[in-house]
Amino acid sequence: MAGNSFGQLYKLITYGESHGAAIGGVIDGCPAGIEMDAELVQKELDRRRPGQSSITTPRSESDIVELLSGVFEGKTTGAPIGFIIRNGNQRSADYDHLKDVYRPGHADHTWDAKFGFRDHRGGGRSSARETAARVVGGAIAKAFLKHLGVSIKAYVSRVKDIAIAANYDALDLNKIENNMVRCPDEQVALQMISLIEEAKRAGDSVGGIVTCVCSGVPRGLGEPVFDRLDAVLAHAMLSINATKGFEMYKGFDSTYLYGSENNRYQTPTPEPVAKGQAGIAGGISTGEDIVFNVAFKPVSTISKPQQTTDIHGDEVTLEAKGRHDPCVLPRAVPIVEAMAAMVLADMVLLARANKI
Repeated sequence: MAGNSFGQLYKLITYGESHGAAIGGVIDGCPAGIEMDAELVQKELDRRRPGQSSITTPRSESDIVELLSGVFEGKTTGAPIGFIIRNGNQRSADYDHLKDVYRPGHADHTWDAKFGFRDHRGGGRSSARETAARVVGGAIAKAFLKHLGVSIKAYVSRVKDIAIAANYDALDLNKIENNMVRCPDEQVALQMISLIEEAKRAGDSVGGIVTCVCSGVPRGLGEPVFDRLDAVLAHAMLSINATKGFEMYKGFDSTYLYGSENNRYQTPTPEPVAKGQAGIAGGISTGEDIVFNVAFKPVSTISKPQQTTDIHGDEVTLEAKGRHDPCVLPRAVPIVEAMAAMVLADMVLLARANKI
């Protein structure tokens, strides 16, 4: 099946299903000599793992990663990095009632249409469980980017209609991990948590926005014309489960401005400045902060009765069982960071081939 790899020079290939024996992947193209702390990779996985708080799915997975190759004496060797994360808390019987039923908002009917067969246990390959492998790829990319002074931090900026009013540069991004919703504004975070808990009690779900800030990005990254940096970031983010929108910095808001106003965000400077710039011009990084937003829909699996169809085309009422997140946003934060890290790592390696 095509579509299971990401990247050109820094490439991640993933495998596994939600209720299979394991998930994992192979990272190819990672340079040799990068200090690799397995605990740092595990820490990133712990931020994504299920069962970490009262506002995430109760599925309990330790998500312990085993690095199988490509690392020796604490450094990458330049060889492919193979890894595995074993599944342990599947409870596949919870999904038996879905064998002949298509869940609203899921990929059940489209996978049937494409392959003529599907794994109904938690969505199989289309499950967000697959994103754990991306987090491993992103953690290793972060280790590479750290040597270049690149920092990537994502946070929840809006849950349904509760949003942070301040711009990113007015926030203390060191506070992102201070609460279970991963919002750096502590007062807004309390409101977000309350809303998610309310949706959970009602058997419903909510969506929102994750904002990502990439700082210290070198100038000149991006491969025109089809692999513009912003285009590849969009591709990366929209490949994440439940994503429905992507915008660069003030993307959609810029449509309200005159050109003279919008150009203030695009004006080049002799030396890169950290704040208030678009970060990408003409598909190439400017050296300023790269800021983008990713929209996540409300989780499709909810406890409320929903009308749907079965494999025979008959209308049925579905009352979903199993375990699900009432809001994916807190666990999506490390996934957004991981995909951004892999994009930037790939672009750094590609840029090194552009000049003699």
